Amino acid sequence: MVVFDMAGTTVNENNVVYKTLQKAINEAGFHFTLDEVLAEGAGKEKLQAIKSILKLYAQNDDDKLAGNIYTHFIKYLAIAYDELDVLPNDNAENLFKALKEKNILVVLNTGYNFETAQSLISKLGWKKGKEFDDLITATDVKNNRPHPDMILLAMKHFNIINSAEVAKVGDSSIDIEEGKNAGCGLTFGITTGAHTIKQLQSAKPDYIINNLIELLPLLDSTE
Repeated sequence: MVVFDMAGTTVNENNVVYKTLQKAINEAGFHFTLDEVLAEGAGKEKLQAIKSILKLYAQNDDDKLAGNIYTHFIKYLAIAYDELDVLPNDNAENLFKALKEKNILVVLNTGYNFETAQSLISKLGWKKGKEFDDLITATDVKNNRPHPDMILLAMKHFNIINSAEVAKVGDSSIDIEEGKNAGCGLTFGITTGAHTIKQLQSAKPDYIINNLIELLPLLDSTE
């Protein structure tokens, strides 16, 4: 089984999530850059991302404020996604097809809530059972990244006992940490999304790739 993050990894949405997150936070009286929002918020469940950003950069622990920002963020994101052309990342669909031909399960997981994730998938025209085998979102589990709960739930759905049989692919360091915490046999960072190579390297993935199709020979070489 290969577990893929969505935005920035398999889905190209031009960082609209983090641009929208930046907008919602800064409207509350802050002045964070997009790089700061990406560095601290990428890959996290979005309410937790807001809390982490406020705590790190503003020493602010106000849960009520974070909740209000999150409410505005969700409204803004729905509008942004309604207007946005969402595309698959390069070679995402080719990779999914190749993995299925090898009888390797394709699972999507995300720090989005279910509604946001499903809206993305609907725009792409992807269907469960065709392009991918399962979708696990932040609202499906108690503990979000870097906790391993989403990966463990996916394993449970397919009766996979040995986490060494699972690979995790993501564009942020917290994706890689999630994979390591789940005991995944392989973790891959990809440079198409939120974090730089240096930021990805900080989480010590097994490999860093620049295009999803690079995954295939690496999986073949480690089978």
